[in-house]
Amino acid sequence: METISKTPSELTEFVLRPSLGTSGRKIRVRSNFFEITNLPDMDIIQYDVTITPDVPPILNRKIFAEFEKLNLSGALGNVRSVFDGRKNIFAPQQLPIKDSQIFKVSLSNYENTSGKRLPNTFELKMKKVGRINYEELVLFLGGKRQLTPNCLTAIMALDVIIHHQPSMNFVTVGRSFFTPRGSQAIFGGAEVWQGYYQSARPTQGKMMINVDLSASAFYERGPLLLMVTKLLGRRTPDDLRRGVSEKDYQKVERSIKNLKIRVTHRGELASKKSFKINKLTQNSADDIKFESNGITMSVSEYFQKTYNRRLGYPFLPCVVVKRNIYLPIEICEVVEGQRHIRKLNEKQTADMIKFTCLQPNDRANKIRQGVDLLNYRTNEYLRQFGLVINNDMAILEARVLSTPTITYHPSSRDFSFQPREGSWNLRDKKVAVGVTLGSWAVVCFGSERDYSPQTIQAFVRQLVITCSDTGMDVPNKTPPIMHASPQGDIEGTLKQAWLRAGNNSKAQPQLILCILPNTGVPLYAEIKRVTDTVIGVASQCCQNKHMIQAKKQYCANICLKINVKLGGMNSFISPSQVPFITDRPTILMGADVSHPGPGESNLPSIAALCGSMDSRASRYSASIRVQSGRTDIIADLGNMTKEVLKTFYQSCGRKPERILFYRDGVSEGQFSQVLRGEVDALRAACASLDPDYRPTITFVIVQKRHHTIFFPLDRRDADRTGNCLPGTVVETKITHPFEFDFYLQSHPGLQGTSRSTHYHVLYDENSFSSDGIQQLSNNLCYIYARCTRAVSIVPPVYYAHIVCRRARFHSHGDDIEVSEGDIGATSTFGVVKPELQRVMYYM
Repeated sequence: METISKTPSELTEFVLRPSLGTSGRKIRVRSNFFEITNLPDMDIIQYDVTITPDVPPILNRKIFAEFEKLNLSGALGNVRSVFDGRKNIFAPQQLPIKDSQIFKVSLSNYENTSGKRLPNTFELKMKKVGRINYEELVLFLGGKRQLTPNCLTAIMALDVIIHHQPSMNFVTVGRSFFTPRGSQAIFGGAEVWQGYYQSARPTQGKMMINVDLSASAFYERGPLLLMVTKLLGRRTPDDLRRGVSEKDYQKVERSIKNLKIRVTHRGELASKKSFKINKLTQNSADDIKFESNGITMSVSEYFQKTYNRRLGYPFLPCVVVKRNIYLPIEICEVVEGQRHIRKLNEKQTADMIKFTCLQPNDRANKIRQGVDLLNYRTNEYLRQFGLVINNDMAILEARVLSTPTITYHPSSRDFSFQPREGSWNLRDKKVAVGVTLGSWAVVCFGSERDYSPQTIQAFVRQLVITCSDTGMDVPNKTPPIMHASPQGDIEGTLKQAWLRAGNNSKAQPQLILCILPNTGVPLYAEIKRVTDTVIGVASQCCQNKHMIQAKKQYCANICLKINVKLGGMNSFISPSQVPFITDRPTILMGADVSHPGPGESNLPSIAALCGSMDSRASRYSASIRVQSGRTDIIADLGNMTKEVLKTFYQSCGRKPERILFYRDGVSEGQFSQVLRGEVDALRAACASLDPDYRPTITFVIVQKRHHTIFFPLDRRDADRTGNCLPGTVVETKITHPFEFDFYLQSHPGLQGTSRSTHYHVLYDENSFSSDGIQQLSNNLCYIYARCTRAVSIVPPVYYAHIVCRRARFHSHGDDIEVSEGDIGATSTFGVVKPELQRVMYYM
């Protein structure tokens, strides 16, 4: 197998940036980057630190703070050093200690959150490991030297320096710190805290600090009784007098387990000590009996006798802490600053989105507030390291690329046009290639009493009219309609609907339209599992609330999805505007790997590859694999590539001469590994089809999870939401010192502040210019099949996201296991039927 050859440059194994792009209208934007105007001019000394016994970073920091307080004027020689909370200490000069030295540090009244018994005295061992000189990093930033391990250590040291003081004063999670100032209560006894993210980033000729907002859910501080009330959706604690069901009891116990609390019945001193909740008692404070000084009494009697406190809620269970210490819920206070690590429910998520959804100006102002809170100018640690940071956002050159011409069916009154500000509608337009829908059925998951046949028929009529108006042919205007229970045999119901559709039209069924009672995932997931992997028929789900209203716009969106699911094409871009994919046979591919969420370690990862099927790059086939190990490398990319290449050939009768591969789901640290493994897999797949088949490959990483935001300087360069206009591209000042990357904001703002997509070209045999890859990527964002607006990420990657999410529904049962080395679908994962694999069934 051939391996990738390095670029001619010794600077990087990836592609060097060609000359800058020139197309589009020049504008200026602000970005949430703050320039480091002065790097350390001294050598920074790095020490390895080991704290014994091993404790969490939050306690490590307290130990370090106490160590510094005790030794600053002595062993540390009045030199302030910084600590990363784990293994590294950086100092602006050599500390007056031996190369390896052990210190004893005593902590009293500290909060033990480790879950194990800890001593009051800890051992801190420091060992000098090296020096960091910033000259090498300066050469890298200027494009005169490659990124070396020394450069990476220098960048890491900057990160530790800027994070040190906030991490000592605030709750810290990763690169973000959080403050309760301006917190907001959300549903279910939680609250959302404002956070500020900061990261040292190498850019063109300089280092910068990227500062952004973040948010995290915390348990609401205050009386535990109020939290329990909110958890159960009651208005006041008195509503609990009506009783607590077994289901509610389990919900409360699950939610408050391991929560830290303080007690309020023994005065100020006692209230400083915290306890961790182990569980809830089965019985109430009135019913729990124990012996005290030879007298048997209940918990409520004990509190009355010992503390002269009559419990207001003796009918509630107690919390159990330590070894069977019972505490009535009403005397407990939730300790501030505990992260809500459990998955948020739908209502909590909606509340979080409201909190984080800020208009661009508001977000920019909050970021400035964060910079004020970080206090770069008077930070004593930054001063000792000679670090100076500009408090003003960076101002950058940007360009707004031209909008492509979108083409619909020639019979449309408005068949070829340029959208304004990234969105349009279907008025006077017919889809480019409309399908015929002749054999279909409707299943309503609900009773006839709740959803009358007349209401369903009215919805079907409106849908059929809209389909016809948008260029589809629907000869069968009265499909059979069934009612079924959402809790019943879903697979049996759908099979019956499939038979009815076939019998009704005397033809192979094409579609089952399902009307759902709510947005719940289980029913939707089962419908998709059965139709995708058992029956092999396209399915379209609709919410009953939309069916009852039956608005034309909603029906038009449904039509777009049905048309591509059945093999049609909604729109395409004029060939002259995408010469790269029309001059010669070219396939676009998008790939993604989806990992299971927290607490789902028994679930596998899913890899998806989508490939265009013709020169219009509007229709995509999909290939799925289940893989283990939570690795980002796609294990079976070779066979997946063969599948989409064969589909391309069968669709248009020619082999692609060029491959443009967009890859999502890869962090910077894995660029090299993914590039080498996956370009080799693409090469091998082509060679296995024909030893002489060698299409040219361009490999582009696509990143949406970053913290770079752009704010237009001039109101004329903003859309109606205050965001940058669709097509805004940035490739200077905050991008890589010399590699080929750029930020593209291709979509119009909808709500809040828009986030651009970061594209990084790692490998390029097609000799793209900056203008070429930027304009092509922007144009592609206008032909996403299921909406009439430009999207934020190129469609092949967007489709790969959707396919990954869809594949999670193809498992049967809750427990899915993948043995080591498995790369194909396991017995618990259904395989998509062949008849669907060549259409966009997943839309």
